[in-house]
Amino acid sequence: MLKKSLFCGLCIWGASWLAACSNDTVRGNEAVLPGCYQMERYVPQLVGKRVGLVANRASCVAGQHLMDTLSELGIQVVKVFSPEHGFSGTYEAGEEVASDSVVNRPQFQLVSLYGKRRKPSAEDLQGVDVMVFDLQDVGVRFYTYISTLHYVMEACSEHGLALMVLDRPNPNGYYVDGPVLEKDCKSFVGMHPVPMVYGLSIGEYACMINGEHWLSDSSQCKLQVVTCKNYDHTTRYALPVAPSPNLPDMSAVYWYPSTCLFEGTVVSEGRGTEAPFRILGHPDYPLHDFQFTPHVIEGASLTPKFKDQLCYGLDLRKIPLDTLQQFRTIQLEYLLNFYQALAVGEDFFTDYINLLAGTKSFRRQVVAGWTAEQIRASWKEGLEGYKKIRANYLLYPDFKE
Repeated sequence: MLKKSLFCGLCIWGASWLAACSNDTVRGNEAVLPGCYQMERYVPQLVGKRVGLVANRASCVAGQHLMDTLSELGIQVVKVFSPEHGFSGTYEAGEEVASDSVVNRPQFQLVSLYGKRRKPSAEDLQGVDVMVFDLQDVGVRFYTYISTLHYVMEACSEHGLALMVLDRPNPNGYYVDGPVLEKDCKSFVGMHPVPMVYGLSIGEYACMINGEHWLSDSSQCKLQVVTCKNYDHTTRYALPVAPSPNLPDMSAVYWYPSTCLFEGTVVSEGRGTEAPFRILGHPDYPLHDFQFTPHVIEGASLTPKFKDQLCYGLDLRKIPLDTLQQFRTIQLEYLLNFYQALAVGEDFFTDYINLLAGTKSFRRQVVAGWTAEQIRASWKEGLEGYKKIRANYLLYPDFKE
């Protein structure tokens, strides 16, 4: 009876998927579908098991949250684990998320992986038979969902649990760029020796973590990746739900690899405005073509740089989305221009820049007056080595250089 009921449920959901796909990214004549849509490939494996789900507000299928969809199909989701920004996606970057304040979902036990701990404990995993991971990544090393993935994989390895990753397209998955992380710059915003833009889906990234033995004691977890349908690394995938509070649209997602570097400087990256990562400014910037004033925004930015101060700078929203999609390099020129215009020398940077860049040399290069071309040339050897490793873990047709 359960199998028949499950089959009927999957058929009903299949019809709803087709209706929901009309607004999704299309490659050729076929809609691109994340792994969570391939229910026939993973739901039967969850029948009769107690499921731990790593998810947030973007973990949706056909307009409904995945945990509700699974529950309606008779799957027992017993715990939900949330990353940075919380399950609700309303916590600002770096803000600690308490487990008991993630969201009011009394039918599930909610566990924060961005509070007192980043890694599921033995107590957290008690009563869980299998873990399912469904987070929308944006393909940038300092976006912390891949760090959460690492710790979930590590916990699964230590406690003998299988991990099922429901893959999602990488909106920045059509290029690779930036310096490769150095060991002395390792942190939660950069755990692995990969460039800033690494060109892998989160499922491919999980395969690389396992294959390169990056977990503690070089261990591996029992991993299954449910791949996307009709996706490859040339696809320009539009995210149906914002993955975090300050990436509200695709323009912000495309700018993020370049403008997030400003978080390691004295320049505002636009937090506390309606256009984070798409406007840049400082009270003393000498060019006055554009101005803005950061304010506290509940659920997005409680402590913006230069709160309630007038900033002068640049409005990157003028650049069309089609043009942004053609960028295949990190746009260093904006940071170099601000550095030269403010003329404050070393004080332009904070120590956070080393963690974001993943190398201490980037700061030194800027201060020494290197051009964007010279800085990019210094990345070449590391990128070539990384690309050889990356090729071993591709699950989808790749882009061409």
